[in-house]
Amino acid sequence: MERATFSKYSWIDFVFSVIGVFTFLVDWGSDVWVAAEFYSRGRLVWFGVLVGLMVLSSVVVQLFSWFWLRYDRELPGFGELAGGVTGTGTVLFGDRVKLSCLLHVLQLGFLCRLVSAIRQGFRVWWWKREGSEYAVYLTHDLSMLRLIETFYESAPQLTLMIYVMLSTNEARTVQFVSIAASTTSIAWMVVDYHRSLRSFLPDKAQQGWGSSLMYFLWNLLLIAPRVASLALFASVLPRHIAVHFSALWLVFVLWAWRQRTDFMDSYGGELLYRATVGLIWYFSWFNVAEGRTRGRSVIYHSFIVADGGILLGTWWRYRDPVQAEPYALALLAALPLTYLLGVALKAVYYCCFHPKLWRPPARDPELPNDLPDAEVSCRDVSVQDGSLSSQLVNRRMACHATYFYRGVVKPTDGSNGAELTGV
Repeated sequence: MERATFSKYSWIDFVFSVIGVFTFLVDWGSDVWVAAEFYSRGRLVWFGVLVGLMVLSSVVVQLFSWFWLRYDRELPGFGELAGGVTGTGTVLFGDRVKLSCLLHVLQLGFLCRLVSAIRQGFRVWWWKREGSEYAVYLTHDLSMLRLIETFYESAPQLTLMIYVMLSTNEARTVQFVSIAASTTSIAWMVVDYHRSLRSFLPDKAQQGWGSSLMYFLWNLLLIAPRVASLALFASVLPRHIAVHFSALWLVFVLWAWRQRTDFMDSYGGELLYRATVGLIWYFSWFNVAEGRTRGRSVIYHSFIVADGGILLGTWWRYRDPVQAEPYALALLAALPLTYLLGVALKAVYYCCFHPKLWRPPARDPELPNDLPDAEVSCRDVSVQDGSLSSQLVNRRMACHATYFYRGVVKPTDGSNGAELTGV
């Protein structure tokens, strides 16, 4: 990715940060409510699964947060910049490494990031203080952490709640609240992540809310039937869903390994990232490698369609005909059609709504002017003017932006370059 003009922190960024904190707290509040309800009703297995998802999600998010803290502290000048724009330095990025480590061990590191981002954002937006790049840097990290938290907790929890409703043939208020909270969390994550990626586009390539809306719709139409299919399968063969997840997760992790992902700055961090990618792929497509991704996307969706057909077929074979009679045929027809509609909207998005990222001509005359962005390594995503104090760029999110927005350099002779669409 060339040194483009990145978005500055604005009031919209501040609003997104506040809403992100609100949805995070509501989601966790609903989790505690549901867990207490399961425990009081003697549903200890469901209680254990829900608490396990909450603990696993929190631990993984804290690990990512701690890894990134260690990486960022090694960047030249980062500590001085973080401390300079916040006065004495934030809890996460200051010199108090032991305190930061303790907060992460106590599962408070992510919450401190949220508070730090809102505090810094308020200083920049309302008080017009310096540090816009640092505020944007924090929001980008939070967007990625929320993405990870969503697929470790919200998506599995949504599957669990649908399974509970199907297996008990009843719907309680607390279950509706949990489903609504999980769905809202997933939906907000999709929009926030998309907006975070778009912030790496030059201003001239920015698009309105139509792009985010279309991105949200096709993701929702792909994730919803996937979650529903898993819940239906679990409702008839509850002991086999763990086997199904383990088998597919292992395949996806090996596929991520095969693609030689290079997202983290340490071997242990990269192992954690590949394991996380395997979990995300269990629910939704997520581009993680450089190069042309259309073929990989086609392979993934074909695999998920086949797997979804097996899940639905198994559910239809072992379902209770009397209990499932009101909705069986409707679900059997609606879920595959919804997923195919999501694939169609995804194609429409990339044809009509996906921003085209043009890179400026190469300064070195010996370098080709039509080098695709996808061929630029994430390690090459550098800071403008070579100085952190000049332009602080979140290389982690910039890395994913190079995967998602791929184009060619506009030729100097005025001819049209052929766009490469990232899927």
